[in-house]
Amino acid sequence: MQRVKYEMEFIFRASPTILYQFITTPSCLVRWFCDEVDINDDVYSFSWDGAEEEAEMMDDIEDERVRFRWEDADDPDEYLEFRMYKSDVTNETVLEITDFCDDDEVDAQRDLWDSQIKEMRKECGG
Repeated sequence: MQRVKYEMEFIFRASPTILYQFITTPSCLVRWFCDEVDINDDVYSFSWDGAEEEAEMMDDIEDERVRFRWEDADDPDEYLEFRMYKSDVTNETVLEITDFCDDDEVDAQRDLWDSQIKEMRKECGG
């Protein structure tokens, strides 16, 4: 199975500062992304239905970009990245997500992100 990179873009009314909080703080992450999260230095331990996965925060530019690398990733070049910025044209906040998955799972992963971002949008008012 070949791993592929895919990108998605979402428009929010919420500011980049609010989105950044929803991506980096445990109290916000549990509202849309996972069931539980613990942070130890730069390692985030996420739990879903009792299954735990760890990710190291590789890059953190406040209100702009957050990049995680999953501890169990086979390829060290794979990551999960969130970029947020204000559109100069519409003044809306754009959230770009970059992720990796098996080539036969892209549609399912996009659907999963759509549903998670829908939850995030409800929680952050955006």
